[in-house]
Amino acid sequence: MKNLLSAADLNREAAIEILDIAEEMAGVNHRDIKKLPTLRGKTVVNLFFEDSTRTRISFELAEKRLSADVINFTAKGSSVSKGESLKDTAQTLEAMGADAVVIRHSASGAAYKLAHSGWINGSIINAGDGTHEHPTQALLDAFTMRKRIHGDSSLGKDLDGVNVAIVGDILHSRVARSNLILLNTLGAQVHFIAPPTLLPANLSRLSAELHYSLDDAIESENLDVVMMLRIQTERMNASYFPSEREYSRIWGFNAQRLAKLKSSAIVMHPGPMNRGLEIDAISADSPQSTVLEQVTNGVSVRMAVLYALLSGERNTNAN
Repeated sequence: MKNLLSAADLNREAAIEILDIAEEMAGVNHRDIKKLPTLRGKTVVNLFFEDSTRTRISFELAEKRLSADVINFTAKGSSVSKGESLKDTAQTLEAMGADAVVIRHSASGAAYKLAHSGWINGSIINAGDGTHEHPTQALLDAFTMRKRIHGDSSLGKDLDGVNVAIVGDILHSRVARSNLILLNTLGAQVHFIAPPTLLPANLSRLSAELHYSLDDAIESENLDVVMMLRIQTERMNASYFPSEREYSRIWGFNAQRLAKLKSSAIVMHPGPMNRGLEIDAISADSPQSTVLEQVTNGVSVRMAVLYALLSGERNTNAN
C-alpha cells in the first residue's frame, strides 16, 4: 500500500496489521527515549490547509519519533495565501524530495487528487478532506476501542459484535464516514443517532442502523461504545436544529445518560469538544471517557501508518 486516502483502502487483515503495529509503537512511546531510527533519511511534509491542533501535532510527533525529517506547511503565511494552486504547491514539494505528504484540506477529494494527479510521487496520507473522510482518526478510534475491550490481549483482534453508537452531526462528519467503513470492516455493528436534518441523504446506502432518539438507543441496543461528534457550525449554512439548548437536551450526552450505560461501555469524542452542547463535563471527564486516551493513541496509530507506508520492514525493534 502506497497511500492511505480512505478507510476503504484497508481490508480486515490490513487494518488489524496497522492496529498491531500501533501496539508495538505504543511501547516505544512509553520509553525514556521515545525514538526509532525507522524513517531516518525520509522527509515527511505536513500540508495543512485547514486549522488543526490534535491531528497536526500528533502527526508531527509520530514523524519525529520515527526519526523522519519533518516540514510543516500551513496555508496561512505561505504562497497559498498569495493564490498558489494545490498543483504548484505539490510540485514544489516534489522538487524538494518529499517522501510522504500528510494533507488536510477543506475540499472533499483533495487527498485523492494529490495522490492520482502525478504531481507528486511520494506517499499521500489523508488527514481529513472536507466532509469526506479522516481514516487515521478512524484507526485511532478503533485502536482505543480494541484496547478497552480486549485489554492486553488485543493483538490480532477485531471488533466483531461490538455495538457502537455514533451520535450527532453525522452529515458534516468525515470522522463518522471513516469510522462507519472501518468499524464495518472490523465486524462492529454501527448505529447512527441524530436529528433527521443531520443525517446524509443517501441513507439506504449506509451500513448502519438509524435512530432519532439517543435515550431509546441506550435503552434498547446494549451499547458498548458511544461516540459523540462535534457540531460543526463552520460547515452549516442553515439552521439544522431549533437551538443549542434543545439539541443538548435531546441528543447531547450527559450524566443521566451515562448512568444508563453498562459499566463496561466507553464514551468517546474525536475533539475538539463543545462542552455543554454535545457532551457535559461529567461525562467527558468520567472513568468511562476515552477522550485523552484517543489523543495519546493517535500518536501510536500514526506512527504505525507512517511505518507501514514508508519503511518496508516489519521489525520495529520496539520491544
